Amino acid sequence: MEIPHLMQEQYKKAREIIENSSDIKIYSHIDCDGICSGAILSTILDRQNKTHEVEFVNLDVLDDMELNHELTIFSDLGSGQRIDTNAKNGQKIIILDHHPPLRELDYADGKEYTYLEINPMHHGIDGSYYVCGGGLCYFLAKEFGYDDLSWIGVLSAIGDMQNTKSGHFEGLNEIIQQDAIDGGYLEVTKNDINIYGRNTRPLFVALSYFSDVKLPITNNTNETMAVLEELGIDEKHNRKTLNELTQAEKGKLFQYLFKVISKVVPGKYVQYIPQLIIADAYTFLKEDEDSFLRDASEFSTAMNACGRNHEEIIAMEVLKGDRIIALDELESVSKTHRYNLATSIARIAESDETNIIEMENLQYFDGDGIKPEIVGTITGMILGYCNWKKPVIGFTQTDDKGLKISLRCSRLLSYDGIHFGNIIREVAAEVGGSGGGHSMACGAYIPIEKKSEFLELFNEKLNGKLTN
Repeated sequence: MEIPHLMQEQYKKAREIIENSSDIKIYSHIDCDGICSGAILSTILDRQNKTHEVEFVNLDVLDDMELNHELTIFSDLGSGQRIDTNAKNGQKIIILDHHPPLRELDYADGKEYTYLEINPMHHGIDGSYYVCGGGLCYFLAKEFGYDDLSWIGVLSAIGDMQNTKSGHFEGLNEIIQQDAIDGGYLEVTKNDINIYGRNTRPLFVALSYFSDVKLPITNNTNETMAVLEELGIDEKHNRKTLNELTQAEKGKLFQYLFKVISKVVPGKYVQYIPQLIIADAYTFLKEDEDSFLRDASEFSTAMNACGRNHEEIIAMEVLKGDRIIALDELESVSKTHRYNLATSIARIAESDETNIIEMENLQYFDGDGIKPEIVGTITGMILGYCNWKKPVIGFTQTDDKGLKISLRCSRLLSYDGIHFGNIIREVAAEVGGSGGGHSMACGAYIPIEKKSEFLELFNEKLNGKLTN
């Protein structure tokens, strides 16, 4: 895939707007993709000697916001929000977003302010798998000649799970990946075992987190140790990481996983099992070999940890090159984040009486006391304790009047063609809220008194869509 001609012209226009602006504000999202987007844009402006501000925000603050700068840039958000209702004559707006747009491509026509929205969906490109917010920002950097930021574009795509469905990058993401490889920033290991913590976790621990389908090894390190010893690829007194396995040993592990998953999924899903087990792995060659930043998945997790704990600036400074003070702070935030996740998981899923409630077509838990910023992460981790054939929904309060909702599901459900992001948007709107997101990971905000109605409507919308 190549960048469409009209999209390339938009990038030229964006560069021109930036070069002719001096009072600039960037708004970006709080997740890994948003933080990467903000870091790329901030680096562009630094190199152009443009004074600017960067603010990381949730989507719910954007509608009808005041615009107080000559140029306002929105990255990894803005397309689905009413960000220009207060735009004044002479102001400039640039949006670099991959989410479904509210406005058409010709929206700027006749406006008294400059409006430029670069969204792949306007050009027939799927923003869920072919390019994300950070990727769009990278192409702007490339317009300025800053190809060295390609690795951040790769990191943003990993954080946005752009490779989740197929196990590798597709579409415009392939261009970014190749730029990073050509620049010496990235090494791609094709078709590796897809387990988190390739460098930093003992294999028996990493394997226990397999959660797309609940297996005997899921959340059971005693079982994973026994399995690995039986396969002859790990020893009791010489524990290995995934990266230390030979190709033959990885082959044994693949055969084991394929066999046990095949026993617990309906026959129609067997063709997709390799995609649960195998995926490309990404190594950042400029990072220290013993650093968790070297593996793209672990790096993206650290970025998300900062976003979920309102420390996005720390993450951005690491991306912009600070490997001393900001990196120490990043490690501290990550440690606190892991503790908060572990205690929440223990309370919801590992107590004597489970707090996961199962309905006909979905399952949910009440995350009372859980910060809204981390309920999505916890919901994803809860998958390993649930019925994989149904999506799991987590609730937590934002204030006295509102609920934050996060939904996660097994990747197998996405192969049925179910787009939960579209469903949650529709149901949330019906109960007076808002929502959206990706097919396997999405969320919503609704009034607190609408919880039961939301669950009933969502359960009803899924009738006949799920595998029995």
